[in-house]
Amino acid sequence: MPPKILDRLLPMHLLLDAAGVITRVGPTLEKLRGDETLTGQRLDDVFALRRGGGKCWSAQLEDLVHSRLRLHFCRPPCTTFKGILMPMPDGGYLLNLSFGIAVIDAVREYRLTSSDFAPTDLAVEMLYLVEANTAVLDESKKLNMRLQGARLAAEQQASTDTLTGLKNRRAMDEVLARMSFLNSSFAVMQLDLDFFKAVNDTMGHAAGDKVLQVVAQILTNETRMIDLVARVGGDEFVLIFDQMDDVDQLVKIAERIIARLEEPVVFEGKTCIISGSVGLAISSFYDQPDVDKILSDADLALYASKHAGRARVTIYSPELRANPLPEPSDLPELTNAVSS
Repeated sequence: MPPKILDRLLPMHLLLDAAGVITRVGPTLEKLRGDETLTGQRLDDVFALRRGGGKCWSAQLEDLVHSRLRLHFCRPPCTTFKGILMPMPDGGYLLNLSFGIAVIDAVREYRLTSSDFAPTDLAVEMLYLVEANTAVLDESKKLNMRLQGARLAAEQQASTDTLTGLKNRRAMDEVLARMSFLNSSFAVMQLDLDFFKAVNDTMGHAAGDKVLQVVAQILTNETRMIDLVARVGGDEFVLIFDQMDDVDQLVKIAERIIARLEEPVVFEGKTCIISGSVGLAISSFYDQPDVDKILSDADLALYASKHAGRARVTIYSPELRANPLPEPSDLPELTNAVSS
């Protein structure tokens, strides 16, 4: 058979003489060994037979004719092959090889293309299928990542107050429900801004929005990553402190927040003056903590802070329910909360 036809039909062939010396190598097989010249080498110096009980190739070539062979390169990379050995009329042999199921790894390792395979080799079609399947899987993975990102963004948006970036009431309810289920200790701090209505009335809602954003930053800075800060109303906030029931420490945090809230906020050349009132309830105060009751008691303590003159923190105690206080809306509001 003319060499060009042999190279085209069997690009991974070897021609051997009767002694097992390689006399010709197909172009693809030659490509696998790079700069190494296979012609002139003994077959057993290039390939290791994965059967044969240690006998040398030359002693068993005739015995291996028509057999399905498994072999691999002796020197790295030790690529594995399947092959069949056929006798030639001149007394030599034709050994034709293929990658078998290792074709995908071989294509990647040696950067093979369709031109390195026989036109009728089904491996080429399989490579196209693998490539198409990989492309589909990649697109599917990208789509899933986009969908997951959109879902997370939607969930984040649904639980976030758009103006301040704080969590909203929905997020607060979910956190409290989880803590109740896990029987975790926690503290609830209800905070209401004093004199905020005066800011809106005298300077407009743009000024009020600015104040709320400053307040949100203060609350975020004064709490831990594991705590939750939520805006649950116009100027109403709830802070949930996870695994914290130290009254003294919580009072110090509240007092620090109140002090920072009294720092003037400048908007369009005018100064907005507010303060904050805080009510505090702690889960360890209760034999069987109930989320709704704790929130209600923290709110009652907040009313007590308002009634006592604002800008202070009150810790809930049962006496607050025994002596009802007027709600903050019944208290006089400061009218000069804005200065030039």
